[in-house]
Amino acid sequence: QVRLVESGGGMVQAGASLRLSCVGSGRTFPTNFLGWIRLTPEKAQEVVASISWNGGSTNYGDSTEGRFTITLDKAEKMVYLDMTNLKPTDTAVYYCAASNVRNFNFAGTSWGQGTQVTVSS
Repeated sequence: QVRLVESGGGMVQAGASLRLSCVGSGRTFPTNFLGWIRLTPEKAQEVVASISWNGGSTNYGDSTEGRFTITLDKAEKMVYLDMTNLKPTDTAVYYCAASNVRNFNFAGTSWGQGTQVTVSS
């Protein structure tokens, strides 16, 4: 089992930066991949960033436009999402996710409780 707890969300104005944090635990943590998935007000679900635990290779969703960075702190079992130049379209609930496959399909993916990010113009 995997437990994930996110923090760092909030309400900011356009152009601001935020760091989201996620701490993992459980008998099957870490998985091969950790990532961040957001659920928008339009109910769209998007994997915005992912990283492999062992190799540190990263992937980003096209909508991030180079503004997001995902990093790991293995010693602390932490994964971070650094977001810059935030736009109102980034408004969503952001979930930390753990999976043994890169695409984070529903089956076999663990989720945190989510943290709200709201960007106002």
